[in-house]
Amino acid sequence: MSTPSDEFVMRLALDQAHNAWLVGEVPVGAVIVRPGPEGPQVIATGYNRPITTHDPTAHAEIVALRHAATLVENYRLPDCELFVTLEPCAMCAMALMHARFKRVVFGAPDPKTGAAGSVVDLFAQGQLNHHTAVQGGVLADECGQLLRSFFAERRAQQRAERDAARAPQAQAQAEAEPDHAAAGAPDVPDDPIPAGDATELPHEVLAVLPPR
Repeated sequence: MSTPSDEFVMRLALDQAHNAWLVGEVPVGAVIVRPGPEGPQVIATGYNRPITTHDPTAHAEIVALRHAATLVENYRLPDCELFVTLEPCAMCAMALMHARFKRVVFGAPDPKTGAAGSVVDLFAQGQLNHHTAVQGGVLADECGQLLRSFFAERRAQQRAERDAARAPQAQAQAEAEPDHAAAGAPDVPDDPIPAGDATELPHEVLAVLPPR
């Protein structure tokens, strides 16, 4: 069960996800908070940047994690919580546990690479030396809809680009085809005999054929 505080922070993560969309990245956003005298204090944010930075590790969680560790000047963040709009992958899950995060909260599940229960559950591995509390499904509908809208737009753009690329080729091919009627070519019958079908000739025609 999510709390109003959890939903508030997740909406901040959704804002970060929109930033990713604006620069052409898959819209995933993350926010890191730690306890403060007046409630959770935001210490770092991040959004997906692998395409724009040419860095396959630049997921939203890793970007936010690097900012937070630099800010507090420590690679361990045991009192911090991370909110992310999409279930962390295996890379991000292990990074968060290495940093000793207290809690991870995600929005939409990821049925392809989710490492918090959808594909594997690394956070539940008892053999590991640190165990981070996990909660999923906070504003899951909003987080999932953002991703679905992004990929729908991406597919529409790809179709438009393909159609635009094919148009000149189709026009050139049409212009290159000869006009059979103008060239005096024989008309093609509407219902030509299918290939492989035999046509029986009348007997009088057969009679005048020379012997082989």
